[in-house]
Amino acid sequence: MKQLLVIILGVSALAGCMPKKQITLVRVENVQLQKGAAGTVLAGNAVFFNPNRARLKLRAATIDVLVDNRKAARIDQQLSTVAAGNSEFTVPLEVQLNLKEFGLADALQGLFGGKKYQIQYVGNLKVTVNGLPLQIPVDHREEFKLRF
Repeated sequence: MKQLLVIILGVSALAGCMPKKQITLVRVENVQLQKGAAGTVLAGNAVFFNPNRARLKLRAATIDVLVDNRKAARIDQQLSTVAAGNSEFTVPLEVQLNLKEFGLADALQGLFGGKKYQIQYVGNLKVTVNGLPLQIPVDHREEFKLRF
């Protein structure tokens, strides 16, 4: 009986440390195309919102970037960002684009013709909340017009 009580109290204590609401990707801002050493780099700032009272520490981001439902890049960054509770926090992102996937004509039309794209970010964030590691899913869509 005592063991069951200890287990129930332990699970309750751990559940109390977990975030009650999901951290969400609000927007990606200041997106720019840059010429990198290995090709075209898409750089920007991802703005997340932590709706919980507890602060968290962002450890890693593993996110696929889909452009018009085709995988264009993968964000795989190790981070060390602290986010206060009930606040927005910004994570700088930099990804190598795979323009071969879209073809040269489509890429040039997008860069110089002002074509709009559907960008989807799908993956997860690894965070630590009250010392406990968690994975938070990310699934965010937005329309984006490339400017070169």
